[in-house]
Amino acid sequence: MACKAEVEESFHTVTPVGTVLGSGRGRTADQVAGSVLATCAMVSFLAVAAIVLYMVQKGAPAILEVGWKEILFGRVWDPVGTPPRFGILYIVLTSLVGTCLAVLLGSSVGVLTAVFLAELAREPWAGIVRTAVELLAGIPSVVYGLLGIYLLNPLMYRLERKVFAGSDRHQFTGGANLLCAVLVLAVMILPTVISVTETAIRSVGQELRAASLALGASRMQTIFRQILPAARSGVATGVVLGVGRALGESMAVMLVAGNCVNVPLPFCSVRFLTTAIVSEMGYAQGTHRGVLFAIGLVLFGFITLINGVVLGILKKGASKFG
Repeated sequence: MACKAEVEESFHTVTPVGTVLGSGRGRTADQVAGSVLATCAMVSFLAVAAIVLYMVQKGAPAILEVGWKEILFGRVWDPVGTPPRFGILYIVLTSLVGTCLAVLLGSSVGVLTAVFLAELAREPWAGIVRTAVELLAGIPSVVYGLLGIYLLNPLMYRLERKVFAGSDRHQFTGGANLLCAVLVLAVMILPTVISVTETAIRSVGQELRAASLALGASRMQTIFRQILPAARSGVATGVVLGVGRALGESMAVMLVAGNCVNVPLPFCSVRFLTTAIVSEMGYAQGTHRGVLFAIGLVLFGFITLINGVVLGILKKGASKFG
């Protein structure tokens, strides 16, 4: 009985962990870690702020000189003309149309591929497909552009000649057109859409699958009527991130799209916002250079809007599914 009493007394008088480890040293380590984390967050914020301020500083004088209406709604881009013209309406429309078409095509293939990997694929096929997706993510954009030049452009030129055979109004592009750029961008966004969507599908609880199958639904009905709706927040996030990837691409698009300012029609050579900056920044001076920075501000505005959409989707999904 005496031994039992001593054990109980020693159990209730155990020295706290903080005392053993040293409460003073523990608080100091916490303060240091908090300072490091706060510094990292501040560096990230300052980097974004510096970029925005620099672009505004460089682009605002040109916007005030030319006028934002002339820049956004002007149809003629001729910075070396007399007088110079800085209308980017067709460039903006090309970026919007090309990105939307690429995301529509790439997201359809990407979501279905993610469904296959998450719900249907078995080894070794799942591993082979995932390896291919990872390789797509690691290929440099310039390689996509080169493949587009030597593989897609000749095919598009053949199709273009068949579609416009006998036409005396169409200006043949040699296959470097909007349609080719859309196909290249659709392939480039596949890794992003597939990875995020597969993760979202796998995060859906097994009880939802079991309940659907127990009620008599087939496997495909369970996937497309239960699992995908439950994972729609993550699926939408993957699609929106794909939009950002397509909207910000420059090198591959410049190689395959023809880089001419035209109405964004399928068989017309076109220029995107990113390629307008890349192709002319090297020799631009004065107002011309300032307008290119203004184009960068427009592109930054689109990216900010996309990020806002992502945050809205995530907040909506979090509030709905807890």
